Amino acid sequence: MPAAAIPAAAPGAVRLGLRENRAQFALLVVVTVAVGALVGLERTTVPLIGVEAFGLTSNLAVFSFIVAFGLTKALTNLAAGALTARFRRRQLLLAGWLAGVPVPFVLAWAPSWWWIVAANVLLGVNQGLTWSMTVNMKIDLVGPARRGLATGLNEAAGYVAVGASALLTGWLATHYGLRPAPELIGAVFVGAGLVLSLLAKDTAAHLALELARHPAPAGAVGPDAGEVPFAAAFARTSWRDRSLRGASQAGLVNNLNDGLTWGVFPLLFADHGLGIAAIGLIKGLYPLLWGFGQIPAGHLADRIGRKPLIVSGMLVQAAGLLAAVALLDRPLFAGLLSAVGLGIGTALVYPALIAAVSDRAHPSWRANALGTYRFWRDLGYAAGALLAGVLADAIGLNATILTAATLTAASGLLAARWVSDPDRRPR
Repeated sequence: MPAAAIPAAAPGAVRLGLRENRAQFALLVVVTVAVGALVGLERTTVPLIGVEAFGLTSNLAVFSFIVAFGLTKALTNLAAGALTARFRRRQLLLAGWLAGVPVPFVLAWAPSWWWIVAANVLLGVNQGLTWSMTVNMKIDLVGPARRGLATGLNEAAGYVAVGASALLTGWLATHYGLRPAPELIGAVFVGAGLVLSLLAKDTAAHLALELARHPAPAGAVGPDAGEVPFAAAFARTSWRDRSLRGASQAGLVNNLNDGLTWGVFPLLFADHGLGIAAIGLIKGLYPLLWGFGQIPAGHLADRIGRKPLIVSGMLVQAAGLLAAVALLDRPLFAGLLSAVGLGIGTALVYPALIAAVSDRAHPSWRANALGTYRFWRDLGYAAGALLAGVLADAIGLNATILTAATLTAASGLLAARWVSDPDRRPR
């Protein structure tokens, strides 16, 4: 963000730290709960709506809503980093909620499948802006010493809400049908998120304070020697910086798993005799563990470093995917065990990856670095859905999951080779 866009912090008026900003931080945590709950609406029911309500027979067609969501969210994440140079974080947060207003109503009453796909374009914009801004604002508030814990709390709040929403929609669908009751609870989440975001304060002064404490980044350009152009930040985060490259590829494969299982698991376990409530339990347990686990994982990432959690988390996810296929003669057990492996593995990875990117990027271009990382990470949703659709139609659901397990293990090994931890001494 250009220095001209950031107000100077009055001495003593602004402090960095979780304790010092606990009220504002807590408010943003609740906002993130609403963000996660909105996307959790789709975890259990939407693939089944495609098959049962709209008669889709191609897996790729069923998973098209995830492709639309993933591509839009990835591009919005990328744009969000650049937009922080022109707009305040709070303004972008509010814009994200406005984009999400139609989503529950379209999902509930869409007359055709392509309306569902269109709703997921809006959902991608909503998630890209709201989730990007809540994590950036929390990082601004706490400063460098507690980034792992801050990102862990942020992602925990969001993904616990994803899991709870998936469980709730599964229960509602069992009792009231696939539509419209499960989707209309999303109106509550949108309303709560919008109102709470109006109460939130912008964090520009906290960012200004952190900038004042940092030397100019190496290779910086611009009149204040603190700006890194968007294109340069994108290139550095995507491939030029070895550690950032390792984080970006791991994020992509992590969300490839989420996008793939989002579409495949409801169909796979329905084919093996499980009902909507049982599928909702599997789909809810995964993000619940993912969410709750990020609090201790984020704290641990601050203590022992980012890399051990990233590598081990990817390998645990690979084992969870294998369990889903290996134990299908007992489908509920297979689904629950797989959800446990995927949830714990993702919990280890998620806050460590965001913190690793934040460590490597100077505050002046951190929003662009995080936007680029989140672009690659959330592009994984689209990649996972495309991979799932093509492979499931060609070689079946089981082989699709085995392919994902292989890719995940390979990604963990690449992270072990590329990601490096910074000096953990206080800065």
